[in-house]
Amino acid sequence: MSKTARTRKNSPIDLPVAEILKDYRTAIVSRQASLLGRKEVLSGKAKFGIFGDGKEVAQLAMARSFRPGDWRSGYYRDQTFMFAIGSSNVRKFFAQLYADTDIEREPESGGRQMNSHFASRFLDEKGEWLNQLMMHNTSADASPTASQMSRLVGLGYASKLYRQNKKLAKNTQFSKQGAEVAFGTIGNASTSEGVFWECLNAVGVLELPVVISVWDDDYGISVPNKYQTTKASISKVCEGFRRENGTNGYHIFTVAGWDYPALVATYEKAVAEARKNHIPALIHVVEMTQPQGHSTSGSHERYKSKQRLQHEKSLDCITRMRQWLIDEGLASKSELDKLEQEAMDFVARERKIAWSDYLKPLQEEQQQLLAILNDLHSSGHCGDLLDEAIRSVKRASTINRRLIMSQARRAVLALRDVDASAKADLLDFYRQKSEENARRFHSKLFVEGARSALSVQAIEAEYSETSATVDGRKIIQNIFDHHLQRDPRLFIIGEDIGQLGGVNLEFDGLSDKHGELRVTDTGIRENTILGQGIGAALRGLRPIVDIQYLDYLLYCFQTLSDDLASLHYRTAGGQVAPVIIRTKGHRLEGIWHTGSPLGMILHGIRGVHVCVPRDMVQAAGLYNTLLHSDDPALVIEVLNGYRLKEKVPDNLMDYQVALGVPDILHEGRDLTLVTYGACVQVARQALPQLADMGIDVELIDVQTLLPFDRFGRIAESIKKTNAVLFLDEDVPGGASSFMMQQVLEVQQAYSYLDAPPRTLSAKEHRSPYGSDGDYFTKPSVEDVIETIYKLMREREPNRFPDLSI
Repeated sequence: MSKTARTRKNSPIDLPVAEILKDYRTAIVSRQASLLGRKEVLSGKAKFGIFGDGKEVAQLAMARSFRPGDWRSGYYRDQTFMFAIGSSNVRKFFAQLYADTDIEREPESGGRQMNSHFASRFLDEKGEWLNQLMMHNTSADASPTASQMSRLVGLGYASKLYRQNKKLAKNTQFSKQGAEVAFGTIGNASTSEGVFWECLNAVGVLELPVVISVWDDDYGISVPNKYQTTKASISKVCEGFRRENGTNGYHIFTVAGWDYPALVATYEKAVAEARKNHIPALIHVVEMTQPQGHSTSGSHERYKSKQRLQHEKSLDCITRMRQWLIDEGLASKSELDKLEQEAMDFVARERKIAWSDYLKPLQEEQQQLLAILNDLHSSGHCGDLLDEAIRSVKRASTINRRLIMSQARRAVLALRDVDASAKADLLDFYRQKSEENARRFHSKLFVEGARSALSVQAIEAEYSETSATVDGRKIIQNIFDHHLQRDPRLFIIGEDIGQLGGVNLEFDGLSDKHGELRVTDTGIRENTILGQGIGAALRGLRPIVDIQYLDYLLYCFQTLSDDLASLHYRTAGGQVAPVIIRTKGHRLEGIWHTGSPLGMILHGIRGVHVCVPRDMVQAAGLYNTLLHSDDPALVIEVLNGYRLKEKVPDNLMDYQVALGVPDILHEGRDLTLVTYGACVQVARQALPQLADMGIDVELIDVQTLLPFDRFGRIAESIKKTNAVLFLDEDVPGGASSFMMQQVLEVQQAYSYLDAPPRTLSAKEHRSPYGSDGDYFTKPSVEDVIETIYKLMREREPNRFPDLSI
């Protein structure tokens, strides 16, 4: 037998036989993991399974060209690739399938993600960044189709910045002169999603070292390609993206998913060009199969004919690779039989160990609770109150923490009349396990420790007689200028921010001063503008992404919600993307330029700080705070504030606003008025007239909505005033209801009220165009005055006559 695979003149590869057989073994291991994984779900040991069977050989080829420092942004079919590069293994694969919450056994997500959702841990236990050049890096997978494509732009963009911005040369733990390649993987049907096309275009325009692989098995669940893609072929549709002399664009390849030597050669060629010359590639891998169907939730026999199923069987990539090995004389049938059996036995052993490791701590908890319940039962205090709980815990066919804690809680309720000292062990168990489960399932929504934005202390603004007064836009311009000079990792991207200097001139001159790599125009593509920031932030850079208007945030909201907001949580603290999304909104004119959908934002992006500054000085203080942390954040500036004059603090560059700490702008005794953003100015204009009526209002600006009033300042105010109005310009029931819930329920301020709490918001529809539309749709000064007056009349009718309106 020859030592290499070059046994025929036309063979496109030259690899040691041992390496090829190692790949084949990995394919067998991966396939067997898929087969056993499905059985585990169907037997009830796991909730759901989705696997990479049928995609094995192409992923082996991709893994051969993947180097330490490279990045993957993929989807839930890539288990073979992860096995091949050593970033995962069979035991970890099954630990994730069982939702094992031990981070050592299941490092991808600590049991938070369903199986085949991979992520490398690039933060250590203290939240410090590890050396990415020593790792095979995977950005945390997400389930929404094509969502991985947005951040792929940023992963490739970081290599461009590291290569072209010489000031980043010291960042040696993140890049080696931009030689890293970002690999994207996607299923053929998911290329129908708009974000795929947005990504494809952005990568081509920016000329990034990105290699996109489309795994094409002809279906998207039950829907065939003819209903998914024009010409039923993504590579044919993308011909216009092909690179030609004198143009940018892609190298485009089409290769069969069962052709191991052709796949290896294709990836070698595509990746070499991307790595050296930053020329992206699209690799359309066709004739793939899905032997077990889409997932454990259904059977593909329901929508595939017998002829189709037989055709797929004939295309099976492992079967084809096995025959190629035999035909080329690289291995005999008996050798492969032995290798396959050893691989299958290995998977069975590893699965068994993963299940045992998962089950052992649960059995210990089960026995601990059972002993406590039996002791209580035998003590004579409980009668038959615990019989059902004991039976349920003892005879459980499936042990999980849900069962254990459910029965512990029921026992506590059943023994409500028993003295606490008699059930002390049960109460201790309940409290201890509640704390442990809170850490398992509720921790790491935000960064913890020194790199948390909540750890950044406030530094008050300082003014003097010589403090300058300037347009608000100049304050934003100055603070960004300062941070661009201070930190070479910082860059700003967005529509019209470069040559134009921003539609409000808040970036005026910054691109000329700092260069196009630092303040950069983009196309109109909000989703991948955000993704460009997320991917770059994953690689140690500090992006500020500019979304031109708050109304346009909806274009990227899915990525903001499903990817960025959940990133730190779904990796159990293993990854973070400190990107700042900067936008402006609230009052202007017209249906699509008056947006203030804070209720939607608050409930859709938990995991991202939401900052709502009333003016540009406050915005600057928030940027100063956020840029000293690793948390992602959304900053919504007041759109009509850029030409308003503001006094500039003498310590503008050091001034910091603490998150979650409201600002009491005016002290009062009669009523607490809580608001934020553009409504602060409305409220301020109402105060003198209310004072003339004898109403002394305490005005509070929350400053940030997430986090919200961490220390209960608003409740303390209500203790004094005994009345509250929540003012904002979201729709009824939006952010005003959120603020009310936080204050009345979380801060328990309800008992301090002597009048019903009030909200004042905009109307349900969007604001019509023009000043009149704004006045009659959004809260006005007169609305504030009348609402507060009526509330005061309810409390003191003799003092405040009926307005008769």
